[in-house]
Amino acid sequence: MQQVRMLAAAVCVVALAACDRTGAADATLADAPPMSRAAAAVPDAADGLEVGHRLMAAGEFELALRAYYRAAADVGPTVDVLSAVGSANLRLGRLGQAEQMLRRALEQDETFVPALNNLGVVLAEQSRWGEARHYFRNAFAFDSGRSDEIRENLRLAIANLDDSGYAEREAYAFSLVRRGTGQFLLLAAP
Repeated sequence: MQQVRMLAAAVCVVALAACDRTGAADATLADAPPMSRAAAAVPDAADGLEVGHRLMAAGEFELALRAYYRAAADVGPTVDVLSAVGSANLRLGRLGQAEQMLRRALEQDETFVPALNNLGVVLAEQSRWGEARHYFRNAFAFDSGRSDEIRENLRLAIANLDDSGYAEREAYAFSLVRRGTGQFLLLAAP
């Protein structure tokens, strides 16, 4: 019986010693925000933006959006985070939310090429070709023409704007002809 008590005491001492080593870490983690605890639990954890970018590349847009929201909680609504949230919403088909986030990103940095290009894409998806061309042109200029994708987006916006039916309309000469009392006939001469 004496040996069992000594063994139990030894186990308690070892357990308390183990608690003492990790107890300090647990106390600081308890005070940390939830994302910090999760990041501290995984050694060398990647930041939310990097995780989100990897998820976007894998086609997991909803999970990427969650990762971007976690990044926003960690670092705040930076131009990178807002642009990433807007891009994820764009891929999810949430055009209104995407437009709002991308415009907020551009309020912080009007030269941020990914936000300019993606806002152009949002506007093009809504057939707002004039505005889309404006943002694609700015993205192309700030990118110094290095991106083939932006160049193609700009080309498509210009082509669609020209095909909108408003460009190069024939000018018609309209005239009103009175036909009796209170009746008028509108004539168009080509």
